[in-house]
Amino acid sequence: YLQVAKYSPALLCFLFQITAKAAVIFVTLQYNVTIPATEEQSAETISLYHYGIKDLATIFFYMLVAIIIHAIIQEYVLDKINRKMHFSKTKHSKFNESGQLSAFYLFSCVWGTSILVSENYISDPTSLWRDYPHTLIPFQMKFFYILQLAYWFHAFPELYFQKTKKEDIFRQIVYIGLYLFHIAGAYLLNLTHLGLVLLVLHYFVEFLFHISRLFYFSDERYQKGFSLWAVLFVLGRLLTLILSVLTFGFGLARAENQQLNFSTGNFNILAVRISVLASICLAQAFMMWKFINFQLRRWREHSSSQPQSVKKKFVTAKGKTSRKERENGINGTVTSNGADSPRSRKDKSS
Repeated sequence: YLQVAKYSPALLCFLFQITAKAAVIFVTLQYNVTIPATEEQSAETISLYHYGIKDLATIFFYMLVAIIIHAIIQEYVLDKINRKMHFSKTKHSKFNESGQLSAFYLFSCVWGTSILVSENYISDPTSLWRDYPHTLIPFQMKFFYILQLAYWFHAFPELYFQKTKKEDIFRQIVYIGLYLFHIAGAYLLNLTHLGLVLLVLHYFVEFLFHISRLFYFSDERYQKGFSLWAVLFVLGRLLTLILSVLTFGFGLARAENQQLNFSTGNFNILAVRISVLASICLAQAFMMWKFINFQLRRWREHSSSQPQSVKKKFVTAKGKTSRKERENGINGTVTSNGADSPRSRKDKSS
């Protein structure tokens, strides 16, 4: 598993001077633009980035890096815990999935929140649509999107490495495809500000679910995390819809420039706004449908297991009482039976 992902063509190219220049495309971010300093803004030059076809090479390289990190976490952390806990096959696969995703969600939440704070997106919500199109973005934001795409692309070969069951492959492909579709859409349509906010919000809720599932596997009595996750999941869906409607229905709809222009990266037209908003709403509805089914299944399991335990206790208590009564009845019968007493034997002999 590690040997497949251990060597990257980009890393090998750095060993030779001839191919070192080509290897830079795989490792470093491309399409940087240097903005000269002004007296009003700052005394230093600013380097911003936009996207292009060379980003595919960078995504490919960091996809290999994600495979290596995935293997390290699996071998040195999750496998050791699995050997100690002795999970079943079903719990084993779910534990590995939650372990990997919780680490990724935590890393993405912390990094995404730091970008939001540094760029003042939280204190100024109008920055989600102001000065659109956001064709030039800072280094941290572009690197964040590159790694997001690389991680979800690496999930496809992981289906083979993790030996996923055939019945679970389609579900995993749909799950991965939804992430890639929305992240790539935000990146290519220059909606990186809104996409970053929605990703951090969604990742935080998902992190809480997977970390709660990890605690549940260690101790099945732990249920409080799922209750908190259920509340935050619904609030997260509502907040996602509110931010999306404000951005597309209020902010971008009132912008002056509403003409499609591929050269400037402007996609602010009615058809695109409706399509993107419909895609977000459908994704939220799909997740709510899965959430409701999950909660109903948990409620049925809990309600079905509770009467059985009560019935089992009642039958056990009843069985103990009946045995005591039988013993008392037998003792009484033996004592009152004259044929078994010495006196009765004397009477028979006389």
